[in-house]
Amino acid sequence: MHQDVPFSRSTFSTGPRRQATLACAFERSGRSLHSGRHATIRVSPAPAGHGIVFRRRLKDGRAVNVPAHWQYRDSQPLSSAVRRDGVLVRTIEHLMASLSALRIDNVLAEIDADELPIFDGSATPWCEAIRAAGRSEQALPCRVIRLRRTVAVESGRRRLQIEPGPGLHITGHIALAHFGSIDWSGAITPEGFEREIAPARSFGRYMRAMAGRAYGYVMGNDFLQGVSPRSAALLVRGHVLGGMRGPGEPVRHRVLDLVGDLALAGHPIEGRVSAFHTGHELNHALVAALMRDGSAWELV
Repeated sequence: MHQDVPFSRSTFSTGPRRQATLACAFERSGRSLHSGRHATIRVSPAPAGHGIVFRRRLKDGRAVNVPAHWQYRDSQPLSSAVRRDGVLVRTIEHLMASLSALRIDNVLAEIDADELPIFDGSATPWCEAIRAAGRSEQALPCRVIRLRRTVAVESGRRRLQIEPGPGLHITGHIALAHFGSIDWSGAITPEGFEREIAPARSFGRYMRAMAGRAYGYVMGNDFLQGVSPRSAALLVRGHVLGGMRGPGEPVRHRVLDLVGDLALAGHPIEGRVSAFHTGHELNHALVAALMRDGSAWELV
């Protein structure tokens, strides 16, 4: 049983939640951040219980399914990635965050390259595509991970913890030279995510980004080959080239990435998250620590 409904405030009703997929498929193409190559991805509806699965189409004609699940996570610089049977799919965090925040549980994402398009460095293009496709509720209930006690990980000044609480609430903090302390705190809801978090772009220092791109080119590495002011918010001292899209854009992007990385748990997570100078490595460390400690949570 499916119920196709357009996105609106009434789409996300209160009470027990059911699983959902897309009402129809969508396809997007664009240049990737690290490889700099063109990629096309088709995101299609999938049955209840399917989860988020990437299908990588290889040049030899094979197609390999790579589940978007923490057990398949692969460490890659400045991005989130999954790998199965030697087949990599990377820079998945913006799509994962958008699907999670807009409460899409089951899709098949077919891609003809190893990296998703970066677009403008934000999640807004993904949100727009999901909303245009529509949301289809399914018969099975959506089970969520509910915290029983606090779980925390840290590395130097970086600290990330999640404690029991209703819904998903994130408090983020970073401090950047020439910008000072930047903070954001709020509940992750579909409307709030699209309005306050999705527009925030990947960011980095202009000179470091350009040096990284040059290094990758000289060494023949797929690293930041697609970075430019069109694909990221590039910082020059206390300014962003072209201006910020909103107050505290860098910390909002860290929250965006965190939402996408938490989605690799395989079920929506309910809890209050405090994130201090976090990044992909610490995000994934928290997910792994949480999932490996069955006494810290319950599936309800």
